[in-house]
Amino acid sequence: MISRIDLRGNALPEGGALRDLLPRAEFDVEAALAKVRPICEDVHHRGTAALIEYAEKFDGVTLERIRVPAEALAEALEQLDPQVRAALEESIRRARTVHRAQRRSEHTVQVVPGGTVTEKWVPVERVGLYAPGGRSVYPSSVVMNVVPAQEAGVGSIALASPPQKEFGGLPHPTILAACALLGVDEVYAAGGAQAVAMFAYGTSGPDACAPANMVTGPGNIWVAAAKRYFAGRIGIDTEAGPTEIAVLADETADPAHVAADLISQAEHDPMAAAVLVTDSVALAEAVERELEPQVAATKHVEDRIKPALAGKQSAIVLVDSLEEGLKVVDAYGAEHLEIQTADAAAVAGRVRNAGAIFVGPWAPVSLGDYCAGSNHVLPTGGCACHSSGLSVQSFLKGIHIVDYSRDALAEVTHHVVTLAEAEDLPAHGAALKARFGWKVPGQ
Repeated sequence: MISRIDLRGNALPEGGALRDLLPRAEFDVEAALAKVRPICEDVHHRGTAALIEYAEKFDGVTLERIRVPAEALAEALEQLDPQVRAALEESIRRARTVHRAQRRSEHTVQVVPGGTVTEKWVPVERVGLYAPGGRSVYPSSVVMNVVPAQEAGVGSIALASPPQKEFGGLPHPTILAACALLGVDEVYAAGGAQAVAMFAYGTSGPDACAPANMVTGPGNIWVAAAKRYFAGRIGIDTEAGPTEIAVLADETADPAHVAADLISQAEHDPMAAAVLVTDSVALAEAVERELEPQVAATKHVEDRIKPALAGKQSAIVLVDSLEEGLKVVDAYGAEHLEIQTADAAAVAGRVRNAGAIFVGPWAPVSLGDYCAGSNHVLPTGGCACHSSGLSVQSFLKGIHIVDYSRDALAEVTHHVVTLAEAEDLPAHGAALKARFGWKVPGQ
């Protein structure tokens, strides 16, 4: 059901050579880019009419309008299962608790007497958030995108989610209910690359959507490709690829827990990655034995879980020691990394590359997906080696404010002029000389 990669017996290679030995899903965003480009430009030129046509072509629904009416949002919340509502409200509460503490404050540094640099943090003006609606419905992704944007102080928030034939062309009602709970009333029935294009270019007409400064949220390869297409015109969070879990475990781990956690990510998608890194052959064998009955007892077996576990992106990786295991998980840079070892907190403290780290047997990835308070919009495909997950900071811009007095400028002018002339940019130096009668103070 799941393959093995045996890295024991030899010194591990460094850097890219080690990464190349590890399992990874194929996710060719560049190839998808050629297909989404004409869709994006069609939305640019035809706006809402193009969105309605793509809803019929890709989602099988005939729409009269793209924007979700306010009464549909209210009705979705009214009809929401009370237990689901309570769970969403708790998820929102915990996410707000964590994300509110991330907000940065303005900070001023006195560089010299009379010379200060202040860094202030300003939220982007408008964001477009994307909530997937393919194989599964993700109201949790609504929470994870909206809460940090709100806590950052973003003034204008819109959300798009694919129209669903089953619900009369509206996004899934649980998505709409989550929006209503969060106070987001600008919601569009649009999915895929065309939704990203709607936010990037804006549309006119009765369902006009103003252009956004930034687009965030997970999606399929077409959403990722559209983000790449518009990067620079708009800010993006990441080009999210297939979800992935890595578990670093030793002989103290419970194989039933490890197997359950691998399956929990495999049920997302047939391209989802499930990786166990361990120095214990006994644990590896026990996990393999646990997978069979646990997979048989759940849903989505043939279309998602079995293909995901059997795919080239999933494996049990055997290493000589926990030290080697740390090197492997740092090279892999997992979206979600569980540490199930003796003294798991100390081991977790040594990890450099992961979207989020889950410490010990009582912090499974599923907790982070919903109610830990952390964010589940995380870097995939090894991008955790250089990028972070979604947070309040994602929606803030740092601006430096430079304030120097005449004396403070005079004191440093000769250095500025020297550096400007060293770079053959004499007009840079002249901009300072002009303030002092073309004489360099102190010379």
